[in-house]
Amino acid sequence: MRVLSRFLYAVALPCLLALGWWFASRGSQNFFFPPLSGILSAFADVWFSAKIVEDVLPSVLRLASGYLIAAGMGLALGVPIGLSTRLRAYVEPVLEFLRAIPPPVLVPILILFAGIGTTMKLMVIVSGCLWPVLLNTIEGVRGLDETLGATTRAYRFTRRGRLVHFILPGAAPLIFAGLRQSLSIGIILMVISEMFAASNGIGFTIVQFQRSFAIPEMWSGIILLGLVGFIFASVLGFVERRVLHWYFGLRAAERNDT
Repeated sequence: MRVLSRFLYAVALPCLLALGWWFASRGSQNFFFPPLSGILSAFADVWFSAKIVEDVLPSVLRLASGYLIAAGMGLALGVPIGLSTRLRAYVEPVLEFLRAIPPPVLVPILILFAGIGTTMKLMVIVSGCLWPVLLNTIEGVRGLDETLGATTRAYRFTRRGRLVHFILPGAAPLIFAGLRQSLSIGIILMVISEMFAASNGIGFTIVQFQRSFAIPEMWSGIILLGLVGFIFASVLGFVERRVLHWYFGLRAAERNDT
């Protein structure tokens, strides 16, 4: 029952917006803003076809691969930087400089070094998704309870034990906040990377529709991107609820006490 109510809450607003769009665009004669019925018809014709394998699957695999690589790198670098005050003092100015560079401007440079294949697209996604995970991991590790840290040392926890039972659980709320930010950035960069010298992908297909003035098909690609983002966010939310069940339980208990 609880799962059903959450599902209804999640789909209620999108359904209302879609219904409003349907009636607002019904009978539209505007070439650039066709009725939603025409867009949905184009959606079925375009994406329920071989394009699922030719364009959608490569985009999803690139997004998932780049996102997971960035998450792994962010955790691997963020934990030691967050634990060491000296290391943090050395690297923070460099990190702040690199973070300020917009990832899309790196696309021409990455094309020079990595070509126009999958490697370039992965590097673009990783270059943007890395920073929210890395910086949130650093802040999460920095903010760990010093008393709990001293307790783990007093009980002679091994390094692995401190990492698994103290550091990662304590920093996990901020780490997942960074993962949520990275996901939206990754979807944007996936599309941008596919608009530059690509031969497949959702972004590439949307641009091709736009250039050939296939407007309903172009809108159908935009809707597909929204659905891809929704699915990825739902999966991440499911994992977050499983990993941070103790955190959400604690917050619920605190709200009940007040």
